[in-house]
Amino acid sequence: MIQLTRLNNQNLFLNSDLIKFLEQAPDTVITLINGEKFIVRETADEVVRRVLEFRRSILQGVCPAWDRAPATPTVAEKQGAVPPPQARR
Repeated sequence: MIQLTRLNNQNLFLNSDLIKFLEQAPDTVITLINGEKFIVRETADEVVRRVLEFRRSILQGVCPAWDRAPATPTVAEKQGAVPPPQARR
C-alpha cells in the first residue's frame, strides 16, 4: 500500500498492485484495474517513486541483490527537473 493525498488533502492508502495506468494532465489521475479513478496531489513521478519504494521494501531480504541495487531515477530526475533523492537529504 502507498499513501497519497487527494485534492481535498485527505490521505488515501492505495493498493499499488491495482493500478492500471497513471496520467498527468495537469492533475495526476490514477486509474485502477476496475475502472475506478483517483485524482491525487502527488506528481506521476512521485507516485511511481512510492510504488517502486514500496515494492523494493517488500523484496528486501528475499533477493539480496535488490538490497544493494541503486534506486532507478525517475523521468524528472533524468531531465534535471528535480534533484535525485540522495541530493534532497
